[in-house]
Amino acid sequence: MNTKKKTIAIIGGGQLGLMIAQEAHNLGAAVAVLDPASDAPAFSEADRCVVGAYDDVDALEKLCDGSCAVTYEFENVPGAVLRHIEDKYNIKQGIAPLLDSQDRLREKANARIHGLKTPDFIPVPALDFMDREDGDGQMPGNPQFPVPLSPQDASSLSGKERQHQLEQAVKVLGMPCVLKTRTLGYDGHGQYVIREDSDLEPASALLKVPCILEKFVDFDYEASVVMVSDGKNTIHFPIGRNIHTGGILDLSIVPAPGLADGLKENASGARIAGACEDFMKSCGYRGILAVELFVKGDDFYFNEMAPRPHNSGHYTIEGCSTNQYRELCRFLLGEPLETPRLLAPTVMKNILGQDLQAAKTIVAESLAGAGPGVSVDAPEDIDNAFCGEAGKGVYVHLYGKTQSRPKRKMGHITFTPMTLREFDEEWAYRFM
Repeated sequence: MNTKKKTIAIIGGGQLGLMIAQEAHNLGAAVAVLDPASDAPAFSEADRCVVGAYDDVDALEKLCDGSCAVTYEFENVPGAVLRHIEDKYNIKQGIAPLLDSQDRLREKANARIHGLKTPDFIPVPALDFMDREDGDGQMPGNPQFPVPLSPQDASSLSGKERQHQLEQAVKVLGMPCVLKTRTLGYDGHGQYVIREDSDLEPASALLKVPCILEKFVDFDYEASVVMVSDGKNTIHFPIGRNIHTGGILDLSIVPAPGLADGLKENASGARIAGACEDFMKSCGYRGILAVELFVKGDDFYFNEMAPRPHNSGHYTIEGCSTNQYRELCRFLLGEPLETPRLLAPTVMKNILGQDLQAAKTIVAESLAGAGPGVSVDAPEDIDNAFCGEAGKGVYVHLYGKTQSRPKRKMGHITFTPMTLREFDEEWAYRFM
């Protein structure tokens, strides 16, 4: 009888890799992790650690050797380098969703092709805007897809040319609109909201690289749908409302307003979830996929996607009957998926560097006087990798990152049962 454990190989050792590894162990699997940083959070939970660059083929080979499945914990893994190993190792999700998510232009076009409404968008800088001086608001050919400049041509534009490009593109879409770099954007980085003419010059600095200009959607709120598919069955987690501060997710509120009756999804929620599941199926994606949407009344618009566990899905660990990490691991291990259900109204609070002291204080207060062997005199006594219940229904996860700085994700706290109003009344002041 072969009793050797199955091994999941994870490209990326951040907090998402840490929580994937924890759930893999809960399911009896071993974990190997690759990360360039020797102090990566997931290394604390890994059975085998590989320190190396993501584009180091030898390091990737070392990571994947002996694994039953390979996954990635963030979407900026160099997709091209995975082509060297995809035929040799079982990258079970494939690299298509990774590549599609790495370019906002391809991502938006792909969403439209496969049935999801998006804000109007165009690439910029583009060949169509090169020689036009007057800008009459019309473009030759298909107005949705002017011919984008290559990265090399974009980098060679002068400041005056970049501003001219942006002015012509804005005349097509109108204001307000949002300029975003096509690649490597996250947490509000690489984007600029254009509301008036004075925004054009500073925003045009982004055009040193290929960008996408999107019509601004005056949405009611942003929502996330996290799904897992094994190719036959697709499950989705309860839809949450996302609240951002400074472009970074601050709170996830579940269930999202208007999308559930009590704890159960209503017709509006089912319509949104169904559209996202249809999109995933139409694309042929498997594994985990998070889709962010702008919700406006009865309408909803695709914003972006991520083929990995999502920050807005952290709440599932305590708020649901199963969680996003566990279902991803079930998929990777070839086990049947479990349909999740919401256990109670839940609020998830992101802990950034500026919130870390408050989070440690909450833990210190819960552990003070906890019994023999527990000595807590100050928040500094709390291990940075604390994970546990800090009071009834208050679950603190600190990721064990060795360096804290403002806006860096250091942990999260899940409150359940909890509504947004209750959070605002009872807890919000702790993080001001």
